[in-house]
Parts: sequence; structure tokens; C-alpha cells
Amino acid sequence: MLNAGVLGAGHLGKIHLRLLNESNKYNLVGFYDANEENAKKVEAEFGYKYFDSIDALIDAVDMVDIVTPTLSHYDCARQAISKGKHIFIEKPITNTVEEAEILRTLVAEKGVKGQVGHVERYNPAFKAIKGQLENPMFIETHRLAEFNPRGTDVPVVLDLMIHDIDVILSVVNSKVKHVSASGVSVISDTPDIANARIEFKNGCVANLTASRISLKNMRKTRFFQKDAYISVDFLEKKCEVVKMKDAPKDPGDFDMILQNAEGLKKQIYFDNPQIENNNAILEELETFADAITNNTTPIVTLHDGTEALRVATMIIDQF
Repeated sequence: MLNAGVLGAGHLGKIHLRLLNESNKYNLVGFYDANEENAKKVEAEFGYKYFDSIDALIDAVDMVDIVTPTLSHYDCARQAISKGKHIFIEKPITNTVEEAEILRTLVAEKGVKGQVGHVERYNPAFKAIKGQLENPMFIETHRLAEFNPRGTDVPVVLDLMIHDIDVILSVVNSKVKHVSASGVSVISDTPDIANARIEFKNGCVANLTASRISLKNMRKTRFFQKDAYISVDFLEKKCEVVKMKDAPKDPGDFDMILQNAEGLKKQIYFDNPQIENNNAILEELETFADAITNNTTPIVTLHDGTEALRVATMIIDQF
């Protein structure tokens, strides 16, 4: 078991503390939180050991789980890496691309592992269809959330849209060619609703919409590729796969057949894969433990986190 410590005991930090405590791949040593009053409340309520300094916690563990506000990600990660500790760092990886690049270099120099918390990679609905994504050429995402003041310290792109940016970059095997975007501030100092269009060098286009002032929650992505339409509902953990193949010479009474203007006939059929429910946050933490133990590449690397932040920054720069 790996000795683990958590930096940050806010809403998400408490979830990480609970899951690390329950995991059979980690031994939760304790946590540090800059708010001493909150830290002592967490210690009293849950019994996790509170360390009164970052250095003391880092010295006591093998892996540091960074769940602090984004502005402090870089400093926390740098301290941990400099002491030879593996780091799991919540998204976005850092506040700037430059900071992320420095962390990537430090991890390589120190020979430690790093993973970024892009949890939608572990969403069971996405996992169920990822193997069927073959060169998608148009992608549309909608990530809408009801207002929550907890995320308004950063633009909606870094708060919500970055989840979809990472998912898209993980399935499109091409470099970004051009980004255009618009955003509107409604209740915050930074944009609360945004739309972005990402064009890739291979011709793929992704259209992303994110809002944190919606009347309902929605997290849906649709992928269009040759002979297939694939839909993923990240919120409801459901997926839909519609495919086409050459129509049989003698179709059955219930076969769905389409014919184009040239007379080409295609049969439509549904191929909905089995979805295996999981706790996505627990799975991302435990697969990181496996990467450390087996000396393999983490599923969401610091490179992945850096590229997602890079595209997010390109979008924000358009506002």
C-alpha cells in the first residue's frame, strides 16, 4: 500500500480523503488545509490526521493528492515533486501553461509519476464507447450546470468546459489548427457561459458549450464519424450508438434502410454497449496507484493536463 496525503480539505478534498481511506491500495496518512479552523473540524468529524504544515505532510507520504484551489496547484506540486513524491493533481493542472510545463519537466527529472484529475475519462458511459470511436470528424458537447458560487473564481472554461476539452483531445488524433470562441459574464467577473469551436488539422471540428447559469444540469457529448453516431450522457451515465452498414440484398420487414440520392442503401442498427457502474474518482486514484506500483504510464498524464489547459487558455484568450 502507498502512503497518501491530501492537500486541501474542501468539498472535493473531503471526497478524496474518504475514498483514499476506503481504498485497499492506499494508506491514508493525513491531510493539510490552509484553513486551520476547517482542518480541525474535518479532523474532529472524520478522524483523519491533520498536519500543521505542507512540508510535514509531504515528508510523511509516498503520494500527494493536491485538491487545493487552482492558484496553489503549482506551488504544492513543486514542493512535493522536489522531495521525490508522486503527485495526483486536480484539474486544471495549474493556473498557467508555463507552470504546467515546469511541472512536467520536474517530474521527468525526479523520476516520479504525475496524474491529473480529469475524471470524465473514467465515466462508465465514456469508457463503454471509447473503443468504438474511430476518427470522429464532428463533435458537439453541452455541459450545463445550475449556479454554484463555489466555481466562480475561474472562467467557466476552466471550471466546466475543460472536462470536455480533455475528452476530445483524448479521442482526436490530430493537432489543433484553430480556435474561435465567445463568452459572456452574467453574474460573475469572468464568463459564465461560453461557446468554442476547435478545428483540428485532420478536418475534425468540435463545438463546445458550457454554462454555469443554467436552469438544469446537462453533460452530453455527441460524436459523428463515418457510418456511426455515438452519444454519451456523462451525467446520467448512459450512451447510445447508432451505426450504418451496407444493406442486405433482401432486408427483413423490420430492418431500417436508408437510400441516398445515388441509390446507395444502408442499414441502420443499434449497438449499445454494456455500461459497468463505478466510482470514477476512486478508479482514477486507484489506477494511479497501479501506475506507481507497476511503473507504467498514468491514464491522464501531466502532458494531457497541460494540453487541455493550453486549449482552454486559447479559448479564454478569444473572449
